[in-house]
Amino acid sequence: MTRELFPAILKYWRGRRGLSQLDLALGADVSTRHISFLESGRARPSEEMVLRLASSLGLTLREQNDALRSAGFRPRFGEPELGEISPAVDWAIGRMLEQQEPYPLTVLSRDYKLLRTNRGAARIFELFTAEPSLLSETPDMYALIFDPRLARPFIVDWNRVAGSMVARLHREALQDATDPRLGTLLDRVLQYPGVAAQWRHPDFGTEVDHTLNVWLRRGDLVVGFMTTLTVFSAPRLVTLEEVRLESYFPLDADTREVCQRLARYEAHADLPR
Repeated sequence: MTRELFPAILKYWRGRRGLSQLDLALGADVSTRHISFLESGRARPSEEMVLRLASSLGLTLREQNDALRSAGFRPRFGEPELGEISPAVDWAIGRMLEQQEPYPLTVLSRDYKLLRTNRGAARIFELFTAEPSLLSETPDMYALIFDPRLARPFIVDWNRVAGSMVARLHREALQDATDPRLGTLLDRVLQYPGVAAQWRHPDFGTEVDHTLNVWLRRGDLVVGFMTTLTVFSAPRLVTLEEVRLESYFPLDADTREVCQRLARYEAHADLPR
């Protein structure tokens, strides 16, 4: 019965990509007749054919695993926990966290869960959080931005920042419609107080950039960061394909000085007494 799912999945993704059977056949270098037979269930694909079609359709590694399962094959791409990946990759991530000091860097999952942070991020998050004791319970970056008990009260022009983040999440949830995690996150984000009614529906007129400027103010202390998202190129693991590294770069000299001063203070506080 598992194999019965592949025709439906193939037709679903072809429709999602707006492709005709001829378009997909040309992209995958197979006959249109074979595509028709696969979608009707008259032919069953080989493992290689599943992967060829999945690649032509631009499926993620997680989606390719699902396609393989639907055709009766074992998943091809591993989904280990981040701490169980190659030591070389783990070292590289640790090195990037270290190199970004004293400025913040976070390691995020596909649904924006905080997997790892450097000390620069920990310092800024604690300083600009209304109730720092809740940081250990913070499930994801959206909670940090939208929860009034966390960083939200200190975000300058919160409506702009939050609106941009919701627009991005809407688009990602639509693009990865088969992954329920983003939809679940979006539903939870929309439950926070003060979320504008127009944010409850996708707005494709809102530009979503890979960088986002965020200013934080607490009393007389003001810092600003440009944030960027980095992903691994051509990974062979689901885990790595979904990992994102969010780097925070200071927007002015005052922010650089604050980050450096916080690092010096922390280093001094850690000295034996």
